[in-house]
Amino acid sequence: MAGLINSLLILFLVFQNSCLGFRSPLSVFKRYKDTTRSLSNECLGSNRPVISLGLSDFALDIRMPGVTPKQSDTYLCMSIPLLVDDEAYVVDFKPHASMDTVHHMLLFGCNEPSSTENYWDCDEGTCKDKSNILYAWARNAPPTRLPKGVGFRVGGETGSKYFVLQVHYGDISAFRDKHKDCSGVTLHLTHQKQPLIAGMYLMMSVNTVIPPGEKVVDADIACHYKRFPMHLFAYRVHTHRLGKVVSGYRVRNGQWTLIGRQSPQLPQAFYPVEHPVDVHFDDILAARCVFSGEGRTTETHIGGTANDEMCNFYIMYYMEAKHAVSYMTCTQNANPEMFRSIPQEANIPISVKSDMLKMTHGYREGSKNADESSLQQQPKREEEEVLDQDFHIEEVVDWPGFDLKLGQVSGLALDPENNLVIFHRGDHVWDENSFDSKFVYQQRGVGPIEQNTILVLNPSNAQLLHSMGKNLFYLPHGLSIDKNGNYWVTDVALHQVFKLGADDKEPLLILGMALQPGSDKNHFCQPTDVAVDPITGSIYVSDGYCNSRIVQFSPNGLYIKQWGEETSSDGARPGQFHIPHSLALIPDFSQLCVADRENGRIQCFRLETGEFIREIKHKSFGRELFAVSYVPGGLLFAVNGMPYPGETEPVQGFVMNFSTGEIIDTFSPVRKTFGMPHDVVASEDKTVFVGDVHTRTVWKFTSTEKMEHRSVKKAGIEVQEVKETIIETRQKNNPKSTEPLKKEEKQHLVQQASTGVSFVLITSLLIIPVVVLLAILVFIRWRKTTVYGADAEHKLDSSSGRILGRLRGKGGGGLNLGNFFASHKGYSRKGFDRLSTEGSDQEKDEDDGTDSEEEYSAPPPPPAPSSS
Repeated sequence: MAGLINSLLILFLVFQNSCLGFRSPLSVFKRYKDTTRSLSNECLGSNRPVISLGLSDFALDIRMPGVTPKQSDTYLCMSIPLLVDDEAYVVDFKPHASMDTVHHMLLFGCNEPSSTENYWDCDEGTCKDKSNILYAWARNAPPTRLPKGVGFRVGGETGSKYFVLQVHYGDISAFRDKHKDCSGVTLHLTHQKQPLIAGMYLMMSVNTVIPPGEKVVDADIACHYKRFPMHLFAYRVHTHRLGKVVSGYRVRNGQWTLIGRQSPQLPQAFYPVEHPVDVHFDDILAARCVFSGEGRTTETHIGGTANDEMCNFYIMYYMEAKHAVSYMTCTQNANPEMFRSIPQEANIPISVKSDMLKMTHGYREGSKNADESSLQQQPKREEEEVLDQDFHIEEVVDWPGFDLKLGQVSGLALDPENNLVIFHRGDHVWDENSFDSKFVYQQRGVGPIEQNTILVLNPSNAQLLHSMGKNLFYLPHGLSIDKNGNYWVTDVALHQVFKLGADDKEPLLILGMALQPGSDKNHFCQPTDVAVDPITGSIYVSDGYCNSRIVQFSPNGLYIKQWGEETSSDGARPGQFHIPHSLALIPDFSQLCVADRENGRIQCFRLETGEFIREIKHKSFGRELFAVSYVPGGLLFAVNGMPYPGETEPVQGFVMNFSTGEIIDTFSPVRKTFGMPHDVVASEDKTVFVGDVHTRTVWKFTSTEKMEHRSVKKAGIEVQEVKETIIETRQKNNPKSTEPLKKEEKQHLVQQASTGVSFVLITSLLIIPVVVLLAILVFIRWRKTTVYGADAEHKLDSSSGRILGRLRGKGGGGLNLGNFFASHKGYSRKGFDRLSTEGSDQEKDEDDGTDSEEEYSAPPPPPAPSSS
């Protein structure tokens, strides 16, 4: 019996110790109450940094303690202890920030912050010891997501004891109301051991020298990996102003596998590795930074100031817990000869718009004495103009699209001079009699189209500038134009692809065998579209109605590879097609997007490998999506098909944010309605053309600015923002203080809102206090003159001046903006530099399509569609 009691007592003690091991973080937090900071009442977060999520999980709320930055381009830091002694794991991040206020946030882990203040200017640094980046949030970059079962190890004997939050505040016009900011991030932590531990691998050049005026300078880094396997899931690039592109690779047995490639002049947050890469013992990790010394008069070296350069490639990885290393670096080039075989993409700069480049480097390059009006006139970046969505696509009603006397319009494109090029079928029609069951064209006897099938028009007035293509084609379909102005077209009857010079009567290149459908390297089966990479010259063909593939050729027409397959009976999977109908090449992101027509979606693939990247699909697309077009800067345009009987999605055009896939706007004609919009093309000024097969029309649309009230969210409250167009115009002509103008505008708005109040009553209410005040002032003046004599006049002037000054709203001091633009002070410690992160993730509700009535409802297509 005694033995049983002893056993029970031992079990009780073990259970008690186990429970202590999983004690509530709230109880632990009491021991740290002296280190916590009270947040401003204006902050939306809880004043409890630690929130229990169960026996082993807890949340740590890391927020700025109600700050109001006083100048643009300010970096503020704050720290918070881990609050638990035991080892824990960060498994998820939830940001709390508004793109109206914050440009980016970085979260560091370390053992000793640079300051013990409530918050401090990050110029003092982030950490006194080695710091690791755990999280990055940016306005127009995807957030870092940890894979399931992966966590950053913190606390315990080896993990970080403190978190340091760095917040970059860009444009302080967001703080005109003097509100206090509490941006930050909530961490989900757990005491449960994670099987996989996250870490950071930094590749950094330390000895690169960029000669002045040198057009291309490469900085190469390569190290043999000599540890246990790791799996890469995110990356980040960094240089200063001379960097053009940074690329990182895993090299195994001479085979280069891309980890990530990006312009360092774009937002420098962590981007997901699109296809996670594993790294094994004796693999090589390699990176190349491409610089240009043009515009410099002296050598540029690696260093920490803005006039120096850096070449950094960060990799976020995870490893098995028992082998995990939290931080690794590579600062050498172990094998310079290997870079002779680096993929060509690593040497090709990623172009960045000049306004984007200016904003990426922040306000530090501006005038140090600029006043508030100059801030208000700062131009928006291209991304903000796109994502603010302050435009609407509307039909140009005076465009003579109905008078062009076209055949079935199958293809549209814009040439290098921005002229509109139309590909149409003249007097030929694709109908149910055009092909037999084996896709062989049945109307060869009528001969090719005798009219010019390619027309070049002035995009403003539709004046014909040039025409060609007579007696060449039977059933035209797709059209694209390369950077040299060559026309690339497909013919579904001939089953061929043609390259034509703008002034040549004979094709420069022909792919496929005339009138012979097939599915091998030398044959097509009703190819639909073609796209040419402006950088590499590679040719991509969507093939097509009776094949379900994308075929890649070299610039001179040699077969390289293909990808794609038929759609499964149980649903459309990635890489499967049901009529790949239209192509949009996105060189900015090295992607090829395909309008997968009968699957009603857009699929995007990596150019180099054909690997599936993502799908864009919306209910409003309906069952068919005919065409897609990309505009540099981040806009994607598309048109769908007529709804099936019983379905309600209208036929219309779509404007989408390429980065997010979200619909920004929809558009449709106002004079008539779409019949079967077959192709779409758009220019950078958001002028859109749609070619319609059924109505034999080219529709023109253009963007109109939204000047009406628009709803915005600030600090979680819905408010109405009015565009003060008149005031902005005056500001540009008279860059003085805008306060009198603002008051005048507010008085005007108040008068508009009070139309139900009598004008006489308002006048009386305004005049009576003025009359009384003047009477009081006259009495005081008379009284003091009588009592004090001549000396009273001076006293009265000073006292009445103070009174009138207060009534006029004049304070004792003016707004000092002399230090408005802060100077750049380089990197924080250990190479973890500041991110100049610009952009916007602002979203808006989708437009509701069109009110036009449908004139045509197509029946469901047969298994092998034969018309379009």
